[in-house]
Amino acid sequence: MDYEKKLAELKTKIKSFPDFPKPGILFWDIFSAISDGPTCKLLQSLLADTIKAKFPDVDAIVGLESRGFLFSFSLANELGIGCLPVRKKGKLPGEVVSYKYDLEYGSDILEVQKSAVRPGLKCLLIDDLIATGGSITAATRLLESCGANVIGCLVVIELTSLNGRQNIPDNVPVHSLLQYD
Repeated sequence: MDYEKKLAELKTKIKSFPDFPKPGILFWDIFSAISDGPTCKLLQSLLADTIKAKFPDVDAIVGLESRGFLFSFSLANELGIGCLPVRKKGKLPGEVVSYKYDLEYGSDILEVQKSAVRPGLKCLLIDDLIATGGSITAATRLLESCGANVIGCLVVIELTSLNGRQNIPDNVPVHSLLQYD
C-alpha cells in the first residue's frame, strides 16, 4: 500500500468526540486508531517512513509527554537511534534542565534529563497532536538550551484552525500526517 493510501486508511480509524473534555471542544482520539492491531502497525509504518524520508539525519526521537511516548521508543528502536522523554516538572530522576512556558491560563514547566542531551544532538520531536504549538515550542527551547539541534517535529494530527504551526519557531519544520479543522 502506498503512502497516500495508508494515510487515507489511518484517517478512517481516527474517531472524534464532541464536547470532550469540555463543551465546545471536538476531541480527535488517537487511541481509537492504535487499539486496533493492524492500524497500530500502519501508523508505526507511516511514522517511520516519514522520518526516513524527511528527517534521515536524526540522532534521537524525543517523545513529548504524554502521548508522544507512545511512539518514541518503538520508532527509535526501529531506526536504531536514541529515545528521550520531555516531561512535566518533577517526573524525571537525576539532574534535569527545565523550561517554563506560558499557557492560556497560567504556566507549566517541561524538563529533560541533562545527561540525555549533548551539544549538537539532532532531535526530532514527536507527539500525537499539534493544537496551539505551545508544548512543541517549549520543548524546542528546552532542548536548544541544552545545545541540541531540533531538526523537526512530527505529529499524527494537526488542528489547522488553531494555527499552532505559526507559533513554532521557523527553524523547526513541522510535518503532520493528518489535518483537521
